[in-house]
Amino acid sequence: MQEFFTSLATGFGIFDIIDIGIIAFIIYKALGFIRESRAEQIVKGFLVLIVATFVSNLCHLYALNWILNGVMAFGIIALVVVFQPELRRVLEYIGRGKILSMKFSAIDNTWVKATASSITRAVDCFSTGKVGALIVMERDVTLSDIAETGTTLDAGVTAELLENIFYAGAPMHDGAVIIRGGRVYAAGCMLPLSRNRSLPSELGTRHRAGVGITEVSDAYCIIVSEETGVISTAYDGKIKRFLDIKSVEKGILNMFLDESSSSSESGLKAFLRRGHV
Repeated sequence: MQEFFTSLATGFGIFDIIDIGIIAFIIYKALGFIRESRAEQIVKGFLVLIVATFVSNLCHLYALNWILNGVMAFGIIALVVVFQPELRRVLEYIGRGKILSMKFSAIDNTWVKATASSITRAVDCFSTGKVGALIVMERDVTLSDIAETGTTLDAGVTAELLENIFYAGAPMHDGAVIIRGGRVYAAGCMLPLSRNRSLPSELGTRHRAGVGITEVSDAYCIIVSEETGVISTAYDGKIKRFLDIKSVEKGILNMFLDESSSSSESGLKAFLRRGHV
């Protein structure tokens, strides 16, 4: 026994520690992902199938073992199909991670603040008049496929333009506006609805669409309720409600203009890169 532990210690190097650390981190993130999504119950069912397959083989239940092996083979393919949205979200999260992000400098902060001011003035008007609105601000993940469901405008961001788009009698007021590069790129767009069952039951289609787009992209979304005038924001699949206009403006600037961290400049660059500055 002593020789076993001695050989284990001598053969255990720095790369083994790194290897174990990476695997532990992946397992930790995978468990967190399972808890936050609808995957938990399905994973439990899959684990039951694995245990049943092992027990049937151990007890020489050949017919049952043959059936379970077949189910397991097709089950792996089924998991990929069922969790396609979640897998896409994970890959997009990895792709836009800080490790792969480029750093930029010499960005016009004043222009970004002016754009944020126009958006917040419009949102304040919507909240006061109880006008429903859904504003999506594109970041690193392009929303061209979503923009194609609406009408391309490619106009400068002004409070007056946003007010006209979401006016109750306007033809595009029921859809979402996509802000790309500090410009109103498209309006009247249809967004994917969130499948998160933990969202409050009183939230309607507009709020679920706002959360849904942030589940499949890194977009920042501002939502105004038509019934109550309550302002909400959504990011990374999470929603914040009952915000005042100052909190909304601060949220936009924190998302696209963080002067204290150079690593966040890539997000700001994405906000500006396709704009006409």
